[in-house]
Amino acid sequence: MATAWAELLNEVAHTGRKLRREELESFRADGDLAATRGRGLAEVIDEQLASTGTVWLGRAVDAPSMAALRAAVSALAEGHGRAHRHRLQQEEASRREFLADLLSNRSDLGRLAEHAERFGLNLSCAHVVAVAEGDGYDLEDPLVRGVERQLLGRLGEQEVLLAVKHGRLVCIVPSGPGESRAVKGFAALTQGRRVAVGRAHSGPGGVLHSYEEARTALEQATRLNLPGPLLHAADLLVLPVLLRDREALADLVHSVLGPLAGARGGAAPLLETLAVYAEARFVAAEAARRLDLSVRALSYRLARITQLTGLDPDDSLQRYTLETAALGARLLGWPEPESLPESLPEPLPGPLPDPAPEAWPEPWPDGGRDQPAG
Repeated sequence: MATAWAELLNEVAHTGRKLRREELESFRADGDLAATRGRGLAEVIDEQLASTGTVWLGRAVDAPSMAALRAAVSALAEGHGRAHRHRLQQEEASRREFLADLLSNRSDLGRLAEHAERFGLNLSCAHVVAVAEGDGYDLEDPLVRGVERQLLGRLGEQEVLLAVKHGRLVCIVPSGPGESRAVKGFAALTQGRRVAVGRAHSGPGGVLHSYEEARTALEQATRLNLPGPLLHAADLLVLPVLLRDREALADLVHSVLGPLAGARGGAAPLLETLAVYAEARFVAAEAARRLDLSVRALSYRLARITQLTGLDPDDSLQRYTLETAALGARLLGWPEPESLPESLPEPLPGPLPDPAPEAWPEPWPDGGRDQPAG
């Protein structure tokens, strides 16, 4: 290539003519070939300029010669860039296909293991997957590209892969010393979206397993309105256990909490009271603060729960039954009527009668936040 280049530019220097279209196309083809062989553009141009300097040595270089040299270098760079872009497009298509297979349960695990190393994954090692809340993400989205660039810039040589699955942004990280830093870095770059992290799993199917755990954790956190921008599936392992037998869970909810539907205002305020009381570690003053109630009003609600269900939130065993049923109710969306299977008994026909007047506490002096619910 260098010899033909030098001979042609030597002729142009003597004649002062412009390079023809086919000659420029030949230089583009040379650049394309060099890129295909893995040679860098700077290396190729340096070689061609060196050969040009040899044939022009000792001569005055006029304007036509310089114009021809610039045109030749431009054509060479154009061909090299065209091949480079084509290779990147091919690699991106292969990467997308690999990531789609990696996060699919219909993939050939042997084929995955063969192709993983090309993309920086050793599937014999354990990996964790973090999934960001949201929809509409696409790998070509500038936001996604920006997250990828910043994440790789922060982590240096750490192997991290970004993917998009069902519009959600997915980050695949090797389990180990840098795992926590990578996951927190990913969460920090997702613009305040909630992120769930699956447990570490190894093998070709490990990435998919961790992804499914993270995705499920996100969905459960949304349903339960759990706080916090970063959740770990390992902290929510009780939820899949509860949901494994939905009919049994619905039966528990109906049997334990069904009577709350008879309270004035329905079951929702008392169900919220149970949930907040549990989140406050059964400390009445803290639960009352979170609910914006007085301790007296909270005590009334707890007493009403005990009266309707026959279970006392302050008894350790009965507390567990109530808390499990309340968690199940949130998972199933109860007290919405459609949240319970049709095979279960019908909901109670009407409100339970209020207890006798002597069972009620004395009238409330304030009609605002101390007003009892139910």
